[in-house]
Amino acid sequence: MTQTTTVTSTTSTMAATTPSGLRSLHLIRVVFSLTWVALVLTTSASLVSTDSPSVIAAVLLVVYPLWDAIATLLERRLAGTGSANRASTVNLGLGLVTTAGMIIAVFSTIGTALLVFGVWALLSGAIQLVVALRRRRTVGAQWPMVISGGQSVLAGATIAATSTSATSSLSTVAGYSAFGAFWFLVSVIALSIRSRREER
Repeated sequence: MTQTTTVTSTTSTMAATTPSGLRSLHLIRVVFSLTWVALVLTTSASLVSTDSPSVIAAVLLVVYPLWDAIATLLERRLAGTGSANRASTVNLGLGLVTTAGMIIAVFSTIGTALLVFGVWALLSGAIQLVVALRRRRTVGAQWPMVISGGQSVLAGATIAATSTSATSSLSTVAGYSAFGAFWFLVSVIALSIRSRREER
């Protein structure tokens, strides 16, 4: 009887803390993305596909998928176990592989880096979409992440397809990141509203 009560209590605690933890993590991701966008726009927005990345641009391009991998690891610990957790594990691996690929790409051209970024955005967006759809029953308020994942798939495909265009630049990925920040902020608001409704 005691063991059952403990398990039930632990499960209830996880159900209560997961939305709160996700809100905090999503807020951190908003701050990171907006800071990253500001740095790209002020230091590297003029670089086009045929240019070689500057040192600052190279660092920014490598840091972005690396941070996403770290954030995925933190989110994985908040989300519990199951299929969604397995999907986030795949996303974690994808982020690390992309980081390694980006380290190589930044020694080439902006176009090569955009191709790597675009493929990663497409695949990670698809995984985010799957995770959000599966998590909606346990956490709820996942519609912003569903939209964000779908948008990431489309944006990633576009970035990859146009990576060799003479007009492609890092401002493209800055726009992608800004939209991501917006949807993470919407997710924070949606999770907060859901939590308040459950408390009533």
